[in-house]
Amino acid sequence: MIPVKGAPAAKSRLAPAVPHDARAVLARAFALDTIAAAVGTRSVGRVLVVGDDPSLAGDAEFVPEPGGEGVEHGLLPAIRHGIARARADAPGAVAVLLGDLPALRSEELEAALAAAARHPLAFVRDADGTGSTLATASPGVPFEPRFGRESAALHAAAGFVELAASDLPGLTRDVDTVDGLETVLHHGVGDHTAEAVARLADRKGTP
Repeated sequence: MIPVKGAPAAKSRLAPAVPHDARAVLARAFALDTIAAAVGTRSVGRVLVVGDDPSLAGDAEFVPEPGGEGVEHGLLPAIRHGIARARADAPGAVAVLLGDLPALRSEELEAALAAAARHPLAFVRDADGTGSTLATASPGVPFEPRFGRESAALHAAAGFVELAASDLPGLTRDVDTVDGLETVLHHGVGDHTAEAVARLADRKGTP
């Protein structure tokens, strides 16, 4: 399950170096590449995209983010909603993957999920060391991911087993900052992100 933020809140930490409209373009491209990698992962039977933009889902299933008066909004409520939807429809293992991994390759996710299957709860720490990019739960195991600030420490404290992912750079390098974007571009990104960056660079160079 992949939660995707709407454009107004997308990639705010890229400011002020990246204008608002460009951040929205990049955030969309990051999500599309992440979703494509998940859909292409052989062991993944189903991909749910939780958000407010159905056009992002592509070959995945779109799940509208909960709305209405009195409904809690944000990343964690969206994740809880997606997990509930996934578990209501099928009893299998569930994984939550953040949607800002433009360098992710299907074989990296495949390897991480195979390792995660050996533990009731597992997570992958991001390259910065404090956050998380993936959290998983075996069938029937209560699942309450701790994404957000200091999520790696929170996951570990909650009993999630940390997976070794030093050889999976596309899975650990989420993009929140300009430095992070430069790093993944050097590593290699998916087609949507490569196209978006090239288009934005051309636009920037136009008099």
